[in-house]
Amino acid sequence: MTDSTFLDKIATVILNDNLDNLSDLIVVLPNKRAKVFLIEALRNKVEHTVFAPEIISVEDFVQDIAGIRAVDSIELLFEFYEVYLGITDKAQQQTFELFANWAKTLLQDFNEIDRYLLDPLHVLSYLKDIEDIKKWGIEVDQKTKLLENYIDFWKLLPVYYKALYEHLLKKGIGYQGLIYRQAVENLDHFSGAVTGKNFLFAGFNALNASEEKIVQHLMAAGLAKIYWDVDGVFLDDPYHDAGLFVRRFKQQWKHYKSHPFDWIVDDFKGSKNIQVIGTPKTIGQAKIAGSIIEKAVQENTVSLNKTAIVLGEENLLVPLLYALPDSVGALNITMGYSGKNNPAQILIAKLFKMHTNALSRSGDNYVFYYKDVLDILTHPLVEPYSGTSGLVRIINEQNYTFITHKKVMELNEHPGDLFLLLFNKWQSGSLQVLDVISQLLLIIKSNLSNDSEEEKITKAFVFSIYKVINKLINYYSQHQHIDKIETLYAIYKQIIDLAEVSFEGEPLNGLQIMGVLESRVLDFETVIVTSMNEGKFPAGKSQNSFIPYDVKKELGLPTFKEKDAIYTYHFYHLLQRAKNIYLLYNTESDGLDGGEKSRFITQLEVENQPKHNLTHDIYNTEVPTVAYQPVIVPKSEQVMVRLREIAAKGFSPSALTSYIRNPIQFYMQKILRISEVEEVEENIALNTLGTIIHETLKALYDPYICTFLTAEIIKDCIKNIDAEVLRQFKEVYKEGEIKKGRNLLAFEVAKRNIFNFLKLELQEIEQGDAVKLLALEHTYERLLEHPGLPFPVLIKGNVDRIELRNGKIRIVDYKTGKVEARDVVLKQWHKLTAESKTDKIIQVLAYAFMYAPYLEGKEMEVGIISFKNLRSGFMPFTFKEDKVGVTVVTAEISENYIEQLVLLLNEILNPAIPFEEKVV
Repeated sequence: MTDSTFLDKIATVILNDNLDNLSDLIVVLPNKRAKVFLIEALRNKVEHTVFAPEIISVEDFVQDIAGIRAVDSIELLFEFYEVYLGITDKAQQQTFELFANWAKTLLQDFNEIDRYLLDPLHVLSYLKDIEDIKKWGIEVDQKTKLLENYIDFWKLLPVYYKALYEHLLKKGIGYQGLIYRQAVENLDHFSGAVTGKNFLFAGFNALNASEEKIVQHLMAAGLAKIYWDVDGVFLDDPYHDAGLFVRRFKQQWKHYKSHPFDWIVDDFKGSKNIQVIGTPKTIGQAKIAGSIIEKAVQENTVSLNKTAIVLGEENLLVPLLYALPDSVGALNITMGYSGKNNPAQILIAKLFKMHTNALSRSGDNYVFYYKDVLDILTHPLVEPYSGTSGLVRIINEQNYTFITHKKVMELNEHPGDLFLLLFNKWQSGSLQVLDVISQLLLIIKSNLSNDSEEEKITKAFVFSIYKVINKLINYYSQHQHIDKIETLYAIYKQIIDLAEVSFEGEPLNGLQIMGVLESRVLDFETVIVTSMNEGKFPAGKSQNSFIPYDVKKELGLPTFKEKDAIYTYHFYHLLQRAKNIYLLYNTESDGLDGGEKSRFITQLEVENQPKHNLTHDIYNTEVPTVAYQPVIVPKSEQVMVRLREIAAKGFSPSALTSYIRNPIQFYMQKILRISEVEEVEENIALNTLGTIIHETLKALYDPYICTFLTAEIIKDCIKNIDAEVLRQFKEVYKEGEIKKGRNLLAFEVAKRNIFNFLKLELQEIEQGDAVKLLALEHTYERLLEHPGLPFPVLIKGNVDRIELRNGKIRIVDYKTGKVEARDVVLKQWHKLTAESKTDKIIQVLAYAFMYAPYLEGKEMEVGIISFKNLRSGFMPFTFKEDKVGVTVVTAEISENYIEQLVLLLNEILNPAIPFEEKVV
């Protein structure tokens, strides 16, 4: 059997050299994930049952040497804060929130100093001296308190380091660097205690100073061997970053002065098909990766068991899962997916937002903002299980902008456990909050089943956040002086990235989806790499450290040069033994996920190995030849039944004008009866303001119907404006806030509009107009029977005001928007139903048509009063022919209008004419 992968070769060495004493062998690998693949490689090579060697990751191995438990970064931050409070003057002590901002960076520097076995006092004093030099030019009298504190901070760094180191050692815990330093100090004792054991290090590339010392010590003692996986192409090229570290080790390690270097391979030069594919945006890469897999499955050209999709950025995971074909079957995700986009995390973040907002504005009264409440109630992990659709509807209908905790509880008469936990008041400290969230996540997890892959993944998301919350409960139990909700939220946001989701799967079966670091030591025949853009692959330069670049360079600490070299090795290792390689990148240079093509792609093009078939394609979405196709809906039998139903119940003037504006809008509203979604109206909409003005005028004038208006009546109405507008606001706007912001302005605008209208009315009466009110907000209807219609049609509508003014009937339509006199002037009848700008004329003439039977021989005018154009007063409909305008609705005008109305209705009711969208 040929050894096609690195782990196959390692398995062969293990069995050839250690078959009789496998249980005495300890294999150390760069990560834990490679263990299962090595065991499988061993299983394929043995013919009978044997004890497998111990296989361990390098981090676990170093922990064993040091005898110290590793702590996660959150526990470390809490421990550091305890130390910080113990050695910092009370007057200078910062809150945990402020402390965490710089402490995380400092801990990373402590970690690097220890991993590379540097003298911490020398390095940290060096930083203090650099800052002192920077401030040399400042006169003593110019040194502020802030500047002195800044210099004191740098002086304290060695103190912080020493105190933290001793504190952690006493507890038997440590961060990675501390553990590595202690392991090096413990090497002699360890190597003397492991008699009879052999160590095999395999697949390493970059080693820090501690790891180098440990490996070299064990090799010098004859206890260990190390097998590299580096290609001659990279090792022999003094400028190739993929061989940067191994070249150093080969040249500098004493062992290689007298021993061979295992192994240098020659796989990269082999035959490879490398397809570079550029496509716009991240989602395009997911689609292409899915289509590559789909094609491979259909044509059976590659084995999915030997195929890996390596994601340059983890955000691509979910789009990729949706893009993969159903035929994939077995799938294994071996990568960490951070908590940032986790749906359970998003719910918790919204919960924090809702309660912190409520606390900040509550005082004794716990008050929620409606958007925060709806965000929680409509979240996909809550909505299907909370039974709160009725509460959502009430909040929308009643316009609750701000809603008290008491009112929330009153409006939901039968609250379940999920609802009670969501709206449990956060007034008893951080531990109570964390306990509530923990219980909440357990309930959400119990609501999810294992019936679908989607729910299984969601369950994994929920459980990952649950574990982080329980860790926080543990830390807060020990550090109860950190008890502000705002601080808790700040800590939660800082640690949520640690909530990595572990997906269950079969690592040896099916398609592998992994991150870059998870691909270490593993080999695949087909590799698809995404996000091959600068700043993504490799990651861009980041200086998350207090130690300047020059100092790092001088002291031998890794800089971005070394970090780039690590990425370079991983990339080329993926390609080393692969046969089919797809490199996907985003062609868009702008936006959050943009960036130029990765330098690795350019490097492959420049290197140009003879047996590499490198092709470059750009995939763009297909642009349709027609930008937009208008919607056309034919009139089916059901549509005609509905039209007959409308004709019997009544066509309103607004329905007729909506058809003229856009037949599809008419179809949606009148045929399908689709109404707008009810939402909270946080700021008063124009139509709501219009309703309030209409209803206020009706209420003020109602007592005087069938009465001639007098100046005294109008003056009484003016006195009642404020009270009536307020009443109508409460009636129409329900629980909406009207005492603040834009709504207060709208309230004042409504009062001002009505006052100006009444003032105009008073002026006209005082000038001698005799005005008798006949009807307000009254509904009229009239059956239109005409030989040109297939069946009689009822015209029905609500008229704002009908009055008898100076012996003439006047029908008035109020408009809260701006209308000019020219908007109600018509010159040619054939244009009435052909243009949407005549909609106001169609409406007012419809009112004239409906009221005509009640005229009793009187003349009639119809028109508009615009509240934004009150200086124009009543603007009557005018038919202007030959420059002579007629404002009275004559018999001829009525006949012409009816003819145009019949033409319009015929078009609406004709089964052969479809509803066709008007595209502006």
